[in-house]
Amino acid sequence: MRPTWVDIDLDAIGHNIGILVDLVAPTGVCAVVKADAYGHGDVPVAEAALSAGATCLAVALVAEGARLREAGIDAPILLLSEPPVSSAPAVLQWNLTPTVYTRAMIEALAGLATTPIPVHLKVDTGMHRVGASADDAIGFARLITESPGLDLAALWTHFAVAEEDAGFTRLQIERFEATMKELRSAGIEVPVAHAANTAGAIAFPEARYDLVRVGIGMYGLQPAPTVGADLGLHPAMRVVSAVAHLRRHPAGTRPSYGRRRPLPADGRVASIPIGYADGVPRLLSSWGEVLIRGKRYPLAGTVTMDYLVVDVGVDDVEVGDEVVLIGRQDSEEIMVEEWAERIGTINYEIVCQIGPRMPRRYRP
Repeated sequence: MRPTWVDIDLDAIGHNIGILVDLVAPTGVCAVVKADAYGHGDVPVAEAALSAGATCLAVALVAEGARLREAGIDAPILLLSEPPVSSAPAVLQWNLTPTVYTRAMIEALAGLATTPIPVHLKVDTGMHRVGASADDAIGFARLITESPGLDLAALWTHFAVAEEDAGFTRLQIERFEATMKELRSAGIEVPVAHAANTAGAIAFPEARYDLVRVGIGMYGLQPAPTVGADLGLHPAMRVVSAVAHLRRHPAGTRPSYGRRRPLPADGRVASIPIGYADGVPRLLSSWGEVLIRGKRYPLAGTVTMDYLVVDVGVDDVEVGDEVVLIGRQDSEEIMVEEWAERIGTINYEIVCQIGPRMPRRYRP
């Protein structure tokens, strides 16, 4: 009902998955579609990723996996974190592949299973967020293999700094391989090992093992400026609105809440119906720009909940003109990374915060 939306290029998703599949072959690719596919839309992105060669999906929450199943997706879906024990019945109901790292969850799943359930055992090698210690992992692996209702399908870990600290990442690889060696010594064979996120998959070929979990790279974004710059990834998200209102004001006028700064010259202010309730950071108020007719224009004042104000000067701008906040317009482009750098965050956060008030339009 308002001229504000997000364009998602599913061809770009497929292109990026194809690049990553070719890069890590013959290793399999797991497409991470948690957080509504990083704000891109979980079901369409999941379908595009699977069509382009991903072999499985990963989510953070049982509800996210259930949503994919309700949409008819039957590919394997890995839960990246162990859910509460009370969620164990739902894990089975929706045919999700659980990650485990506590005795309580292992026993809960084993007690419910009527046929063997594949589980992935997560070992903490240095992220120190969730996962079993190396010592506990051996005992948990034995508990899983001795439970008739469970199948130890994989051992995995997660890198903390693959995009910025090669030394620590290699230490994590060493710890992970030591755990795998100890499991083999105990007579426990694990058919699949996985450790690498997008940064790990790109920068550490030795950590690709049997599967890599790609998130940010699938969306055409680099995990860091120096990681993946030469791969030819295509950003899939474009944030679009339109000029809703124009008014002429004299130099010195201070638009928007707080009256933070004056217009430098006589000209017009364009009101754009998108704001921080839609995911435009209020911190962009002092530095943000938008594209109109292929040209950059600065924000004229504070980002509000529902609107931006833009200083278009005396240029030929009209109500209804397309406004691009993220993405390309003609030969000019505003990158997600530009927003992230200006407000001191990461590209992951920017795309994930583009809110549910913004309808997604999918191409093709």
